[in-house]
Amino acid sequence: MYARGRLAGAIMSITLLGGLGAAGLPGAASASEPAQNYLVFYKDGGKDAAQRAAEAAGGTVQGRDDKLGYLIVRASDPERIGADPSVVGVTLDRPIGKTADAPAASAPRRAKHARSAAKHVRSAQAGDPLSDRQWDMKMIGATPTGSYAKARGSHKVLVGVIDTGIDGDHPDIAPNFNRALSRNFVADQPTDENGKQLDGPCEHKGCKDPADVDDDGHGTHVASTIGSPINGLGVSGVAPDVSLVNLRAGTDSGFFFLKPTMDALEYAADVGVDVVNMSFYVDPWTFNCANNPSDTNRERLEQRAILEGMRRAVKYAHTRGVTLVSAIGNESLDLGKVKTDTSSPDFPKGAEKTRSVDNTCLNVPAELDGVISVSSVGPGGRKAPYSDYGVEQTDIAAPGGDMFDAGTDLKGVSREILAAAPENVLRAKGLLFANGKPKTSSVIRDCHGGKCAYYQYLEGTSMAAPHVTGVAALIIGRFGTPGKGGLQMDPAQVERLLYATATPKGCPVPRAYRYGTGESQVCEGSTAKNGFFGHGVVDAARAATVAP
Repeated sequence: MYARGRLAGAIMSITLLGGLGAAGLPGAASASEPAQNYLVFYKDGGKDAAQRAAEAAGGTVQGRDDKLGYLIVRASDPERIGADPSVVGVTLDRPIGKTADAPAASAPRRAKHARSAAKHVRSAQAGDPLSDRQWDMKMIGATPTGSYAKARGSHKVLVGVIDTGIDGDHPDIAPNFNRALSRNFVADQPTDENGKQLDGPCEHKGCKDPADVDDDGHGTHVASTIGSPINGLGVSGVAPDVSLVNLRAGTDSGFFFLKPTMDALEYAADVGVDVVNMSFYVDPWTFNCANNPSDTNRERLEQRAILEGMRRAVKYAHTRGVTLVSAIGNESLDLGKVKTDTSSPDFPKGAEKTRSVDNTCLNVPAELDGVISVSSVGPGGRKAPYSDYGVEQTDIAAPGGDMFDAGTDLKGVSREILAAAPENVLRAKGLLFANGKPKTSSVIRDCHGGKCAYYQYLEGTSMAAPHVTGVAALIIGRFGTPGKGGLQMDPAQVERLLYATATPKGCPVPRAYRYGTGESQVCEGSTAKNGFFGHGVVDAARAATVAP
């Protein structure tokens, strides 16, 4: 799965839009075009010039972000603003993503969960009831005799999950959920601009869910793989003693727009989050091209804004000690050799077109500097057929599931990844009977000590990335030093140790690997670094014992 700008975990995406003054240019704005809010990114030292350009085009400045270098401008002619040399890019600020300035409102059922080792009724040596179904944890050595015996993370390590939300009340999430720091940066949008259903009816005032809600399930699954506690219930995460921080930037329908995503990264850096998982791409473009001749002027301005905005947000977080991990994507593509994009723009519905692209067009955040990009492998160790790849793009691999991988006998256990699922989502999808019993083998209910919880099998690079995020959290827990929020560690050092402890895995022989469907994918590079597995398959057991 890949969160949309498709969810990378159950295979998903992220979106944005971006106009003209000069007559005759492609995509020229109509004189009757209504004023809307735009993000106007300016060059270094160009804030005043950009503001003058906005005002000259009839726009008014509504706000600004001096940290990331952009203005929020209400205007009806964004292309005229974008023509000024001080402006790098212009994109529509969709009405999805107003930052929550305060923690989620407290209610009796959302009492703060104080976690302590004493409340974990099982020891690391015992594992959890569904651990036998977690072939992924066995693959990377996150087991009672592996990493759990040496390093389980630290509650001082803050792990941010930029996704569709986290179910903070899930019994196998709650003990490690940091409610105080969690935020929701989006407001749900019932319909798109064409009146088609998007997120559906709003459940909360102002269409803004509390910061402990996940109405999709993708983010909860990701968080569970990272940090479900060893507590005698359900599954165990890679780093079962860390703190999980919900940094919601995805809508219920799985779209990740630019501003909420930037807000989440900026907030993570400011509060001292140590590592962030990003199992999505920023919508609406699968590949963002700065100067694609097949795009209109407005479309080029929008893609430049997404590229520049995400580069700035990633740099802001990285230079402040945030290790950044991303799913690589689920389109079966060699990202270094993409020629055609048929899935952009993916918002609003039906806007897609076919266009030529090249290696200068980037999928973000996966292809940005400072981001660790993760490909997916199945239980037999082969690269999953859906996983994107590329010798320049793939940094490391991790188990993400592959239902067609028959390379090992799992004795009836699914070849996908099992992790926590919100009960409300499963009921909404019709996967549970009225009495709570699962209707399908893809959903598991586990009950112990008077508590019941639900889990779901999913596959995708969205499921692979959190394994790497969890191991990064183990490394930070071992070697991090006191800092803002808890512990801190230079992301370059975290990255170095991730690669140094990964299990090297060379390209298949022959390098053109043919899957059962007949599809062939070519692996380039050496055992030390290649397009299928990067520096190798992440290894929690080695990371738990390696010297600094």
